[in-house]
Amino acid sequence: MVLTFDPFREFDRLADRMLGVPAVAGGPAAVAMPMDLYRSGDHFVLHCDLAGIDPGSVNVDVDGRVLTIRAERSARTDADVQWLRRERVTGAFERRLTLGDGLDLGRIDATWQDGVLTVTIPVAEAAKPRRIEIATGRAPAFAPSEQPATIEGDTTSSKSIAS
Repeated sequence: MVLTFDPFREFDRLADRMLGVPAVAGGPAAVAMPMDLYRSGDHFVLHCDLAGIDPGSVNVDVDGRVLTIRAERSARTDADVQWLRRERVTGAFERRLTLGDGLDLGRIDATWQDGVLTVTIPVAEAAKPRRIEIATGRAPAFAPSEQPATIEGDTTSSKSIAS
């Protein structure tokens, strides 16, 4: 026998709705679209679980520095169904992420496989770390006739570069 009504669970659910407390931290969108985000080398990778969603209903947009993912899961419309438990969120929902500087927004890529949306965001070339070569045995960077320059930001003394 399946218990279809738990008065204590239903009371908790009703109290949460009245107080505006989401069922899971992050609210219904987080429940409907859980995600993982990590950096792998020169890319950030975002995986969104979108099981049971038609890939044609998914939209990925970038507007300024905001990445928006929208999706829609349709509800079953079987008339002769008696629901015992219904936890999968239906309807339209979205996730928004603010992207930082140093990303190549023109090369964002999105793929779909087995109900998982993968968005790859490359780091811009200008933001990648680079090694600076140190030259040895060369003349100073300024000509001897130039006046010595004060080093900016030195708060301990007023040192200057001498020729």
